[in-house]
Amino acid sequence: MLANELAAQGKLSADQYQLWRRNNDWYDANYTNPTHVDPDIYDPRVNPGAVAWFKVSAQHLIKRVDWYLELLASHGVEFRRLESSNPGKIIYEDTDQIVVIPTEQLSRT
Repeated sequence: MLANELAAQGKLSADQYQLWRRNNDWYDANYTNPTHVDPDIYDPRVNPGAVAWFKVSAQHLIKRVDWYLELLASHGVEFRRLESSNPGKIIYEDTDQIVVIPTEQLSRT
């Protein structure tokens, strides 16, 4: 995630870092990390281009995304918020999310 890169590079203010850490901890406690189920889910040799998408029904997770988008914007980081009814081939699914190999990536393999 782009916000994690900002934190790792030391680019967040002390307040931003505290909020980033709090939000990441909240997400860790409130949804399943796909890598805990399948450690190779994001391995590019196994699943090239794999990316997670929240389901529309996971509003409790989606509503917190706006904070990350505001953080990125405040640092001049370009981003796109995407919504799709068919983001690609589903390789993992749980109550709140799917992990897919994007359609355009499938055509390259």
